[in-house]
Amino acid sequence: MKIAVITGASSGMGKQFVLALDKSFSYDEIWVIARREERLKALQSDVKARIRAVPMDLTDEAAAERLASVLKETQPEIKTLVNASGYGKFDEFANLPLEVYDDMIDLNVKAYVAVTYVCLPYMKKGSEIYQLASYSAFIPVPYINIYAATKAFVLSFSRALNVELKDRGIKVIAVCPYWVKTEFFDRAVTENKVVNRIDRYHEPEKVVARALRDMKRGKDVSVVGASDRFRAFFMKVLPHRFAMKIWVKQQKKNTDK
Repeated sequence: MKIAVITGASSGMGKQFVLALDKSFSYDEIWVIARREERLKALQSDVKARIRAVPMDLTDEAAAERLASVLKETQPEIKTLVNASGYGKFDEFANLPLEVYDDMIDLNVKAYVAVTYVCLPYMKKGSEIYQLASYSAFIPVPYINIYAATKAFVLSFSRALNVELKDRGIKVIAVCPYWVKTEFFDRAVTENKVVNRIDRYHEPEKVVARALRDMKRGKDVSVVGASDRFRAFFMKVLPHRFAMKIWVKQQKKNTDK
């Protein structure tokens, strides 16, 4: 049985990957993972492949073990893995409870590592792994400090893993979009002094379409939008200290107070 496994599939980028992969490839089943079971099951009406809802909270340390158990029992061939779970918060580091950061690290970092690890034994030559990072992975970002750091981890992890898996014929790509119009901001924006000035959004459909094309082209990083790709390249040579000053000014935040 050939399947796709997609985390964060109940909404946002994860849901868009479900829809796009179902149109582009043929799977016996698409395994969708998130906390909201009713949303996962509702995906069946939108796709031709059989949906298998695997409801779980990936911040739970036992989640990876439960997924590993289901995989061992079923013995599928995983053609595509998409790690699209995650969340962030806009605020000063000291303003939020420590447990918020613990959950963020658990979901954005530990869950990516754990899900990838337990899925990898069921992947063969030609299999693909999409890891949802972020444009914020390229530089440190004040006021979404921990979120950006977790996405920098995803970027580094994905690129290195792509090299390690080359001899096995398995490709890995880090998807690093600028702001995407999803439910992410409903959870990320808080009532605080930081002004979340977002000048533009990308549509999820375009981000995923670009990621699929970049995977075919053998790239290990995908950035949608010509201007964003140029800026991402520029970030490689621009001192991070200067880049952070630009961001802080955009947020109308005076760090010299």
